[in-house]
Amino acid sequence: MQLSDFDFTLPKEAIAQIPADQRDGSRLLELNGKSGKIVHRVFRDLPELLRSGDLLVLNNTRVRPARLVGSRESGGRVEALVLEDQPGSTGRRAYLKSRAKLKEGERLGFEEGALFARTTQRLGGGLWSLSFDQPDQVDGILARVGRAPLPPYISRSPDEQDAERGFDLARYQSIFAEVPGSVAAPTASLHFTDELLSRIEERGVETARVTLHVGLGTFLPIKTDRVEDHVMHEEIFSVPSSTVEKVLAAKKQGGRVVCVGTTACRALEAAAESFLAEGSQESEGMAPGTGIAGETRLFIRPPYEFRWVDALITNFHLPRSTLILLVCALAGREEVQRAYVEALAQGYRFYSYGDAMFIG
Repeated sequence: MQLSDFDFTLPKEAIAQIPADQRDGSRLLELNGKSGKIVHRVFRDLPELLRSGDLLVLNNTRVRPARLVGSRESGGRVEALVLEDQPGSTGRRAYLKSRAKLKEGERLGFEEGALFARTTQRLGGGLWSLSFDQPDQVDGILARVGRAPLPPYISRSPDEQDAERGFDLARYQSIFAEVPGSVAAPTASLHFTDELLSRIEERGVETARVTLHVGLGTFLPIKTDRVEDHVMHEEIFSVPSSTVEKVLAAKKQGGRVVCVGTTACRALEAAAESFLAEGSQESEGMAPGTGIAGETRLFIRPPYEFRWVDALITNFHLPRSTLILLVCALAGREEVQRAYVEALAQGYRFYSYGDAMFIG
């Protein structure tokens, strides 16, 4: 497959810069995976699309406040997205953004002197290795002064970034976020409220949790012309035994496994591969307390045979991205392209703070 097959023109004005006033007030495009029928809804209508016996799978990863704003010794502004520690490494990787070209050995100060670091190695693509003055305290300081790691297509002036700091820390996080580790939000989760989850459970729909920490694998662009040549970066995932048991029970009883977001989908499908590869029979279940955890490079793209996932709730994604390929693997490339054309014509808002799709 050619990457150009998954391209489309997206007007800049279609990219959402702020979320809907209320989480469940965003729009919801329903795409029937069998008939191709499209229905326009509001996200709070979601319970009407679910039925008793379905299982709703949520990613409970928590976004780290990993973005920092600071300055170079020259006085120029610099922004950093600080990634997790690498095992066996004394430095930290970070994406750096500056108007003027950065050099190795530069000293950077962040958030009015809360953190200082020196650039040690250029890793390519804006990624650097940094040596922090207080390496053991970086995570604690980030928790105190860090900002929401908004994606680059959400454009804010420096004054707007400061003014919206608290707002973004709250809204760029799901209400069921529990396990810290992501450098980007699983954005389909941002539409949920406690009231909406209660209404879903009242319909006889169970919920289950998985954890996939969003990292380089999810948001790095595909740079190869042939889709098959792209190699995913590893991302950490965990699927508890209770979730596996609920998945197997739902499948056995004829219910659908509905994933909230591409990250929950990847976590569940990675677990399914591991579960089935070990020779487990789906009727047997798992020993209590075992679960499935590890790192995955799973690249879901057409054609792909989904093991456990039947339906998906997801936002509208970047063209030529691993995320839109995953959606096309589930719903079909032509059907997704038609849905995206319809969404643009109807004024849907795209990407992290935008509207959502239900593919079932």
